[in-house]
Parts: sequence; C-alpha cells; structure tokens
Amino acid sequence: MAATEAVRSVGCSTVEETVDQDVLRPAPGPESPDATPVHSETGRPALLDRRFGRDEITVVRHEVTARLDPVLLADRLPGFVLAINEVITNAVLHAGGQGRIVLWSTGSAVHCTVTDSGPGIPEQYRRPPTVPEAFEVGGRGIWLAHQLCDEVTMATGPIGTTIGLSVRLPGRNTASGLVNEGASAG
Repeated sequence: MAATEAVRSVGCSTVEETVDQDVLRPAPGPESPDATPVHSETGRPALLDRRFGRDEITVVRHEVTARLDPVLLADRLPGFVLAINEVITNAVLHAGGQGRIVLWSTGSAVHCTVTDSGPGIPEQYRRPPTVPEAFEVGGRGIWLAHQLCDEVTMATGPIGTTIGLSVRLPGRNTASGLVNEGASAG
C-alpha cells in the first residue's frame, strides 16, 4: 500500500502528515462493546475503555468528562480532563494516529492510562519536563499533565507507550492510609 499525504486538524493544531498504511498497527487490547469493561489489574469496572483515532479527540474528551463528573470534585475535573486530552492528542500526533484509553477509580483516586503502538518517546522527552519557553511550539502536553495530576507515569519503548495519570480524591484514604494526608491538625 502506498503512503498517503493529508493535512488534518487535530485539537488546536493543524498537521501535515505522510502516512504509510503498511506500518500502522492497531492500539493494543481488545474491548468488547457488549460487556462492561473491567480494569485488568484491579478487576473493578472501568469508567471508560475505548480505542480512539485522530477524529475522535473531542468525543473522547466529552466522554471522559461525563464519566468523571459524578466521581471527581468540580475543582479537579477540568484539569484532569485537560491532562488526558493532552496525552491523547500526543498519541494521535506522534504515535500513529490512534490509541486506547482506560479510565477507572479506586476508593482514593481516579486513574487513566493512554496506550499507543507508536515508536516510543525519544529520550530527551522522558525526563521530568521543565517549563516550556513562552514562544516554543509544542512541548506542553506532558508538562501540563505533571502540573495537573498527582501522579504521572510513563512506560515507553519501540512497540508503544503507556502514560498513566492519577488524581487523588480529597477526603478519601490515601496510599499511606491517612485521611486528608498533609492537612494540619487543629
């Protein structure tokens, strides 16, 4: 199959791309549309488990917002949704145009993983990000995720990347077992 060229609008960016249809791989992990998705590690029902492509970023953002609205407090919701949007946009722009998102909650936090089957994140972008320059084009997605989430994890290699994002639920038990960890007494 020959390479195709296209100009596409992705989120707020317009990109020119040449896509070699022979090297595109589907995002890992099947999900059944008939079954309630279950998170593979916790065994708990997932709030969202779906594949996405370049034309579905806005739809996924709205689905994430709808699923998190009853779970996450209003002051954390916009930031977490923005962080997720940045990560799925990166998957679309830099990792083959598609990916998979899984969203779930535990008693103390809300978690999201975004997985793609791209070539991996280059070494210079794996370090904790510094503040992007004012007029720098790009480079804000992972930095924003670090600012807006309580935990950001990254597993990357030549067959794909998984970015994990988590925010704690205020007033719930934390990993240390303390309620409202860090709150001062008295």
